[in-house]
Amino acid sequence: MTPPTIVQPAAMLLAAGRGERMRPLTDVTPKPLLKVQGVPLLQLHMQALIAAGVPKAVINTGWLGAQIPAYFGNEFVLQPAQGERKLLSLSYSAEPEKAFETAGGISRALPQLGEVFWLAAGDVYAPDFTFAADAAQAFAQSDELAHLWLVPNPAHNPRGDFGLEGGKALDLPADDERQRYTYSTIALLKAQLFAQPWFDVEPGNPEGVRAPLAPLLRRAMADGRVGASLYTGRWVDVGTPERLELLNQG
Repeated sequence: MTPPTIVQPAAMLLAAGRGERMRPLTDVTPKPLLKVQGVPLLQLHMQALIAAGVPKAVINTGWLGAQIPAYFGNEFVLQPAQGERKLLSLSYSAEPEKAFETAGGISRALPQLGEVFWLAAGDVYAPDFTFAADAAQAFAQSDELAHLWLVPNPAHNPRGDFGLEGGKALDLPADDERQRYTYSTIALLKAQLFAQPWFDVEPGNPEGVRAPLAPLLRRAMADGRVGASLYTGRWVDVGTPERLELLNQG
């Protein structure tokens, strides 16, 4: 029997931040358009999404945000060597230059997303990550509100963010000696996480509430509803000009 087709959810790509630590580069260019080996950081995610069969990405924009739709337009097309044309539909969720932070920005974009969606930050380099359809299907069928990909701690975050045991992300107390890992900023999320009791903001964020994602995740972790996996491929939070320069040195 032919296995059922696994339908991929849409993705949200975070691209609204100011990129203060990347100045002066981000004085004229939004951070997700900065290039690694000639390719914008945001485009690397798009290429991986297309390869995994994700049909649509919603990109939030803020600082110098008009540059991003001007660069990519309404679709991103990948032409593999064998000639098969693959397309990622693009839409945008505009925010002011002082953007709404992660949870606020996601809430603003919710009307363009489904009940389940991928999330990735546009300023992270993770060229080996696979947005696997079977992971999305398993998540959709679970009672998890979020599934995070964690990475070994980089030098700039030696303490890490969350614990990982039995496939669950843990919000460990400060004095807990168990291993912590760094949140990669790649995740699967459910729209339910952005409603009460986890988040008290109306979908679409009409009032422009600025709110980070971590408090929502921690609330859901306390209820055992955040899963996690360890990702050990190449990963860099391109947060400083020095990290970008290292990537471009090869």
